[in-house]
Amino acid sequence: MAEYHQILLAITLLAAILSDSLIKFMARICELTGKRPMKGSIIWRSGKAKKLGGIGTHITAITKRRFFPNLQRVKALMPNGEVRYVRVATTAIKKGMIVKAPKRTWKKDAAKA
Repeated sequence: MAEYHQILLAITLLAAILSDSLIKFMARICELTGKRPMKGSIIWRSGKAKKLGGIGTHITAITKRRFFPNLQRVKALMPNGEVRYVRVATTAIKKGMIVKAPKRTWKKDAAKA
């Protein structure tokens, strides 16, 4: 009977992971624009450019890299009135796609009393 419960628990956890409903990962993705890391490369060049009097530059190595979006953790006012932290790209903040939460006016000590 214990093995049955362990198998059932493993199946439900796997289903939750696959549906992404139970476990949320902190991915480097903007919650508003959907910006995500992009693939790219670093190109190493050697030599002197022709316009500077050389014989031209040559590529000596290409290594893979990732370009990450500039994500910021911002306290935002959601459309349903809820205030929570969201990870958004700076372009979304500049475009005004997010409404920042109002500043708190009450003191911490007053709330506890």
